[in-house]
Amino acid sequence: MNLKTLGSISIVAGTAIGGGMLALPLATAALGIIPALILLVIIWAISAYTSLLMLEINLRSGVGDNVHAITGKTLGKAGQLIQGGSFLSLLFALTMVYLMGGSSLLETRLQPIGITMSNQIAVILFTVFFGGIIAIGVKWIDKISRILFTAMVLLLVVVVSFLLPDVNLMSALNNYSTTVASGDALQQLWLAAIPVVFTSFGFHVCIATIVRYLDGDAVSLRKVLLIGSTIPLVCYILWLLVTLGSLGGEAVHSFGGSLPKLVSALQGLVQSSIISQAIDLFANLALITSFLGVTMSLFDYVAELTRAKNDVAGRAKTWLITFVPPLLCALYYPDGFFQVLGFAAIPLVVMIIFLPIVMALKQRAQKLGGYQVAGGNVALLLAGLIGLLIVFAQLMVALA
Repeated sequence: MNLKTLGSISIVAGTAIGGGMLALPLATAALGIIPALILLVIIWAISAYTSLLMLEINLRSGVGDNVHAITGKTLGKAGQLIQGGSFLSLLFALTMVYLMGGSSLLETRLQPIGITMSNQIAVILFTVFFGGIIAIGVKWIDKISRILFTAMVLLLVVVVSFLLPDVNLMSALNNYSTTVASGDALQQLWLAAIPVVFTSFGFHVCIATIVRYLDGDAVSLRKVLLIGSTIPLVCYILWLLVTLGSLGGEAVHSFGGSLPKLVSALQGLVQSSIISQAIDLFANLALITSFLGVTMSLFDYVAELTRAKNDVAGRAKTWLITFVPPLLCALYYPDGFFQVLGFAAIPLVVMIIFLPIVMALKQRAQKLGGYQVAGGNVALLLAGLIGLLIVFAQLMVALA
């Protein structure tokens, strides 16, 4: 496995592991560990399948095409409008999520060394510094992602190793429900959890970029997507066992979706200042790696839409369009991390389930040959039904 393949795996896994890693305990705290893990595995399976479906569509359309071009070739202008609206709303929402989450953790991290700042200043600093990395191109993002992702995984191993002794696995695994809620209230928490878990596996936004980066090598790309999507699953399972098993579902639910409260509570479980810092650094790296993957895809898409030149002026214009809208939202809606991550599920379903199913059916009818994901029409139907369930869950939460 060469370095480009390893780097692509880190981009895929790093794009998924981010806000999702930190939001999952907050979203599933009331469900119990076993139901939460079952939900994770089901969502992972549909995410892995749809990523391979998007790979199939991309390879048949042409290596080098982005999502906008692929949709135009297959579904015409109407499809492009639906896809474009979904893609932009999804990536702008996710970028806003990571700006809010990153800035809140930045504030918390700087306080112990005597630096205090407003949330607005923290958001701007996070955007300028980490957003600036996006302007340098995918090759450098690949190198940076490898380093950050490796550091994040190592920190996760350290954190999990030190927190596992505080987990009563038998008690945690036998806890099928909690005292947080019951009846209609528990049902509402289930509905709220499904879109957040689904969005936590939203690495699909970087597929077109990676297909181009790996020159359309189907064997390597399939390996990248399967390994890259499985790494988050393993990390999420370990993370849920540690967080919910040590803190308890009721305590995590009481945080009200606050990332700093979750991080502080985990730090309170350890006696070592080094491990406490490792937890804090891990939380920051989880957000940064996902932020880089999402904004890289948004930057490429905006550049394609605006036909911006690949020079300093063109990349600067693309950067402003990429970051100014989510930055303004983050500045004036600073406490919406958990809620926005859930709402991002609807455009994500449209983009990675509904539209790919339609495009795959159209391409397969033309008998173009080439790579095709297994499962046939049965798998497409099942994916569509799961997509409808996710949209229904989010709408029920929004209308409640």
